[in-house]
Amino acid sequence: MSFSGSNQPDLDWSQIRETVKLLAVSVAQVEGSMRIGDESVNVLTAAFTEMVADMNAIRNLLNSFEPSEQRDEALIHCSATQEKINSSIVAFQFYDRLQQCLQHVSVGLKGLSAIIESPSRLYNPAEWYGFQEQIRGRYTMESEKIMFDAIHQGKSIEEALALANDFDGKAADDEIELF
Repeated sequence: MSFSGSNQPDLDWSQIRETVKLLAVSVAQVEGSMRIGDESVNVLTAAFTEMVADMNAIRNLLNSFEPSEQRDEALIHCSATQEKINSSIVAFQFYDRLQQCLQHVSVGLKGLSAIIESPSRLYNPAEWYGFQEQIRGRYTMESEKIMFDAIHQGKSIEEALALANDFDGKAADDEIELF
């Protein structure tokens, strides 16, 4: 059975199907980007793992040499490089957080499509409430919950983002947020 599209509408045309198609495109874009990002991060992770092993081998080799100014200078460079590698590894943790947020968006868009496609769910406030609670329940980061709650309290996107960013800033100051 073929459905008419917005490019050639007929009596079977539906704005709901058009909405679902656009949501599906959004999900595909998010999931495709996440896959590409994962591939790149996997390559980088492997490279950093190898660099750590190489730096340890270099440090061990240098420590086996007689003390000298050149050896000590090389050890200083090893330590500096190790610090840069460690900083890069911390940056990967932020990528994991991004991936987690995008996964939540993808799951939410899929669920939204399912509600919109089903007339019995579309016009049922209990279905919407249950779906919203499922979405919020998947959040593991407090900033996501803050943003979700702000939007559902009628705040603008900008206000919700500001509240979430304020929380993230405070969490960064405390240096602890489990996600």
